[in-house]
Amino acid sequence: MRQKLFFGGLIVMFLLSAIGHFAHWDMTLQFIISAIAVVFVAGFLGKATESVAHYAGQRLGGFLNATFGNAAELIIAIFLVKEGLFDTVKASITGSIIGNLLLVLGLSLLAGGIKFKQQFFNNQLAEHNATLMIMAVIGLFVPAVFVGAEHFTLNKDHFLSITVACILIVSYLLWLVFSMITHKDVLADNVMNADHGEEPMWSKGVSVIMLVVATVMVAFVSEWLVHTLDSFTEKFGLSQLFVGAFVIAIIGNAAEHSAAVMLALKNKIGAAVEIAIGSSLQIALFVAPVLILVSAFMGNTMDIIFTPIELTAIGVSVFIAKSVSRDGTTNWYEGFLLLMVYVILGVAFYLV
Repeated sequence: MRQKLFFGGLIVMFLLSAIGHFAHWDMTLQFIISAIAVVFVAGFLGKATESVAHYAGQRLGGFLNATFGNAAELIIAIFLVKEGLFDTVKASITGSIIGNLLLVLGLSLLAGGIKFKQQFFNNQLAEHNATLMIMAVIGLFVPAVFVGAEHFTLNKDHFLSITVACILIVSYLLWLVFSMITHKDVLADNVMNADHGEEPMWSKGVSVIMLVVATVMVAFVSEWLVHTLDSFTEKFGLSQLFVGAFVIAIIGNAAEHSAAVMLALKNKIGAAVEIAIGSSLQIALFVAPVLILVSAFMGNTMDIIFTPIELTAIGVSVFIAKSVSRDGTTNWYEGFLLLMVYVILGVAFYLV
């Protein structure tokens, strides 16, 4: 009965959001309806991810969720790049990274830690994730410092940006080979987080189809919601930096929020960590560099130079996330600390 009500609400809110967008309803009303629809489609994506994870394992299930979730953000960002809105793109990239590391991971650890005193995931995976997070910071930090200190010409700026982008992409692709193929057994799911005989909602094939359908719905609803943001933020006097780094990022990551928290509540913290940290790594090491290369092919290269404010936010997020996840064990207090850092950054961004 509960499932029927959920899917009924999902269909109704998705259709209302679509009608409101194409019928050009009042922007505030569109925002409210689309925001509610995002909650439903995010819940749908969470159910699909959990079902896929049952067959594919927590790591692969979490990776698929992060990938499908980031695919929608990548598509939207490509259109923004095409319009030359580079600052908005970089702000949303920053927001996605810190949102996943602090908000998504924080909520997951807090929710899971309240229900279970301590949760465990593969500690070797935690160590590799920490190293990759530092690699991501280096890839974003070094170009900003050198370009700013040496006042590179535009050609040198673009050459450095494209070079770093290629290196980050290769590093990420080789990480997938390392973690999914050559060292798959070493980084396997922790036995303590097994399914314990739980039955998935759908068969393997249907689960994959549902994951694709849910991702498409997330992409549409997120785009409709983002469409309302200009008038909404203007009405409430919010800055573009705050909107890009927090509002758009929170909306874009709604699917990851829901899926990660649901999995953490079922003591599947390995999948929750893979969604949160894996999504951040994918954004920093793959999505952002791909946007650099796409912009170059379009003839208007976007550099990889982030502002000091954005670099600071990413740096502190990586530092605290690395600190709480490096031992492969988690609890509710670590989740609380991550959320408090997110609040600090949110207040600071709001006041800019």
